[in-house]
Amino acid sequence: MTLPKPNRALNWRVSAAALVAIATLSGCATNNPRDPLEPFNRTVFKFNDAIDQAALKPAATAYKKVVPSFMQTGVNNFFGNLSDVWTGANNLMQGKGEQGMSDWTRVALNSTFGIGGLFDIASEAGLKKHNEDFGQTLGYWGVPSGPYLMLPLLGPSTVRDTSGLPVDMAANGWSYVDPSSTRNIGTALRVIDGRANILDASNLMEEAALDRYEFIRDGFLQRRQGQVFDGESSRKALKASKDEPADAKSIRAAYADDDAAPAATATAPAPTPAVAPAPTPAVAPAVSSETPSK
Repeated sequence: MTLPKPNRALNWRVSAAALVAIATLSGCATNNPRDPLEPFNRTVFKFNDAIDQAALKPAATAYKKVVPSFMQTGVNNFFGNLSDVWTGANNLMQGKGEQGMSDWTRVALNSTFGIGGLFDIASEAGLKKHNEDFGQTLGYWGVPSGPYLMLPLLGPSTVRDTSGLPVDMAANGWSYVDPSSTRNIGTALRVIDGRANILDASNLMEEAALDRYEFIRDGFLQRRQGQVFDGESSRKALKASKDEPADAKSIRAAYADDDAAPAATATAPAPTPAVAPAPTPAVAPAVSSETPSK
């Protein structure tokens, strides 16, 4: 018995695109510490936006109008159930054993009682859904994010996350589905469903008088920082760095500083007067109520 082969052609194309983007670093540098490759990234953004406006957005609009909402929910649940397998593995690699086992319990429940993942029974049972990938795992263990990077067709990323893409793609269970026609149809459906989920938000953004490139970049970097540290890093990131996205080490250093201050305050002995004043009967109850019992 032979296992179906992953979509190696797609993996190769994505990896090649990432390498081409990284190889362009030296020719596109700017003074923006968060986005030193801005000229190149803006060019790729325009390319991606043209494809989105010409094909992806119309397809997502039609999908949202024609396909019943319960079917859209089923598609989203099905692919979300597949992603929970890799999410659980990444949580375990980050040392989050409880979350990792919770993710794999979700897969077991949704794959059985949820009819192959079409229904999210696990969330109704109180098992929270997480979203983790290998880029987040690298960031958790101290790998800096590196420059912001706009990838052809794939969209916003960073150098760190781009380096983790081959691992994420190899761990994608759908890439092993045979025949290839089923795999390709499912991949297209997954992309269109994902685009439909953000259709309303993207329409509002397009109507606003904003630099959409900067809006997407800043939102992505902030969201990604929060994902790496489970939403706890926004204040720490601002403290660690005013100009650049904080890496794991600087964030943890900020945590150490904040954690040390309350501890020092709590352990500092209270000053003891040389001569304790005799309690006055009128105020003795008030004094005794404020003195902690031994």
